[in-house]
Amino acid sequence: MGIGEFRNKRNRSTFLGMRRSPNVSPRRLSDISPQLRQLKYLDVDESIKEDLKSSRSVEDINSASIGLTSIEERILRITGYYGYQPWTAIYTRDERPRENLTPAEAQAPAAPDTGGQRVTRCCLKLTASQARKICWGVAVLLGVCLSWTGSTQIAKLAFRKFDAPFTLTWFATNWNFLFFPLYYIGHLYTSTEKQSPKQRYRECCRFFGDDGLTVKVFFTKVAPFGVLWTLTNYLYLHALRKINTTDVSALFCCNKAFVFLLSWIVLRDRFMGVRIVAAILAIAGIVMMTYADGFHSHSVIGIALVVGSASMSALYKVLFKLILGSAKFGEAALFLTILGGVNFVFFSFIPVILYFTKVEYFDSTDAVPWGYLCGVSVLLLTFNILVNFGIAVTYPTLISLGIVLSVPVNAVVDHCTSEISFNTVRVIAVLTISLGFLLLLLPEEWDQWIIKLLARLKVRKKEEAAEGNGEAGPGLSWSRRARSSMSNFTH
Repeated sequence: MGIGEFRNKRNRSTFLGMRRSPNVSPRRLSDISPQLRQLKYLDVDESIKEDLKSSRSVEDINSASIGLTSIEERILRITGYYGYQPWTAIYTRDERPRENLTPAEAQAPAAPDTGGQRVTRCCLKLTASQARKICWGVAVLLGVCLSWTGSTQIAKLAFRKFDAPFTLTWFATNWNFLFFPLYYIGHLYTSTEKQSPKQRYRECCRFFGDDGLTVKVFFTKVAPFGVLWTLTNYLYLHALRKINTTDVSALFCCNKAFVFLLSWIVLRDRFMGVRIVAAILAIAGIVMMTYADGFHSHSVIGIALVVGSASMSALYKVLFKLILGSAKFGEAALFLTILGGVNFVFFSFIPVILYFTKVEYFDSTDAVPWGYLCGVSVLLLTFNILVNFGIAVTYPTLISLGIVLSVPVNAVVDHCTSEISFNTVRVIAVLTISLGFLLLLLPEEWDQWIIKLLARLKVRKKEEAAEGNGEAGPGLSWSRRARSSMSNFTH
């Protein structure tokens, strides 16, 4: 074998060895003694240069060979020890140092940073979308708060002239007939594919099963929710006859805690410690609210009625998710319209019985405050529309905040229109229930979000510190890296 052939094969094997991954690199100097004997053959043949002309490896090898003259660095370059490969493409084409560029590349203008502009443009779009959702959310939040507060206050005023809570509940629930017609008007206005009312009705009826709304489905999956709906509204309105609107609206916020407890038991939802704390706060607020009035029979009955209303509301939501699942907007509108029909067909006899038994008696129809009744009905209809369909334009959390925001609004109205003493215990009870409600609005991954946020802030600080060090001395970082590599090898 001639010396030229030996050098040619040795150089080829050495080049292949230089590209070994770090996980197969030798760990001791004695392991690379064959490579040490080949240092004098560390010349790159012309044939290899021709094969690698399209890449930057040869240029980087030549530039690295000029700067690295010590025996240790040549050993590192041969063996790839600890992943030390100065000829690998550390920089991208746009990130190469200007002194290593060819004269043609140095004279060429820098390419525009289209990637950065694209990211900025994307961020601007995302920010605009979020801002639009937040603006809609503020509008929906105010609508929920004002409609819920207004219906509560007007119902309180109506009971001064018309002491018939169930009749008012029956009258307001009949307005649910308008849900599907209003939804269909919105469908005609927004959808590109227009459908007739019959076609839209049949498509929404698939929510109840393949056979649609049958008699069996009606009595097993729809009628029970009509009972829960009526009980929720009746108990809430009946409680307004016993206690003030501030206490009623605050206690009704406990339904969020009841939903969590029932979901955890019935639906086997994820256990969250913060929501258990929120449920405890809600129960503590109920006890303190009862204690604030001295456990009088009148206030205790009112508090029990509101807690019963919140429980019926929670049971309605959990059973709906268990039996029917999630519904689209058209399906929800049809379902609420059917609930209005259930109320009208099956519960119309109850106000008649209450009238003749003089439980809810009024002299004549002229004595009925129709303005108050229609006002309560319209505001409750608006409230239910915003709660059920507001998610299309904003975040659900902002919708829920509208309910808890009605508590201080009712407190201000009660303070201005009636002589109610807000003692320390009542204020603490209201704040405790409101705090529990806010804790229940936290998402399931809130702890992971906080951890990720803290990690990002820590990484950003490190990057800023690294950028500051790089701007202070770019040449110093390379010398430190070379020294650390040599110290690792010697050890």
